[in-house]
Amino acid sequence: MGFVANDLDELISVLLQQKNIVVKTIFSHLAASEDAQFDSFTKEQIIAFNQLSDKIITAIPRNIKKHLLNSSGILRFPEAHFDYVRLGIGLYGVDSTASIQNKLEPIGKLKTRIAQIKHVSKGETIGYSRKGIATKDMKIGVLAIGYADGYDRRFGNGNGEVFIAGQRAKIIGNICMDMCMVDITHIDDVNDGDECEIYGKEISIITQAKKIGTIAYELLTHISSRVKRLYYLD
Repeated sequence: MGFVANDLDELISVLLQQKNIVVKTIFSHLAASEDAQFDSFTKEQIIAFNQLSDKIITAIPRNIKKHLLNSSGILRFPEAHFDYVRLGIGLYGVDSTASIQNKLEPIGKLKTRIAQIKHVSKGETIGYSRKGIATKDMKIGVLAIGYADGYDRRFGNGNGEVFIAGQRAKIIGNICMDMCMVDITHIDDVNDGDECEIYGKEISIITQAKKIGTIAYELLTHISSRVKRLYYLD
């Protein structure tokens, strides 16, 4: 979407003829602002944006504002802040450049509860396709969250972990539609109904995303509408 350099003369002509259309802002978007290996490309984008937007502003004598930067661009290219910036994933306490992540705090938590605790004997299997195998007598927590809630199936079979009763616990077996299972054999003080953190201060959504080869954006946007949202005003 948008206009390329060859469109500008025609675009300006149309805008000057349409008195009911008032240009308020000009913007573009950086393709790789978080990735240092593409900095030369990003700088070319910034130069091109400046040149093309200035051409429009010169032709249309109005107080037109410019904006270009996303969250990572705000951090890495301060020379291109212009009139506005667009803070996106940064609002959630996620730094896609990893340069200031230790200064940010996650603004939310995805959590669920233990629906039931099961005791499984050595050799038994857990979950669909019998993917989870009890290598010893185990204590299993059944969590009330699954892929229909946006908890990615790729977290199954030990790839994902959660935080319960002050300790981490790994997913065992496949993620089900409405539930998943965790190994809580090593956690003594744990009961039905206990809270479980899926993403938050203890379980970094950035780290979890890397485990399954994706980005935090995808995990955040996959949280389904059936998950209850609570908003707190500080």
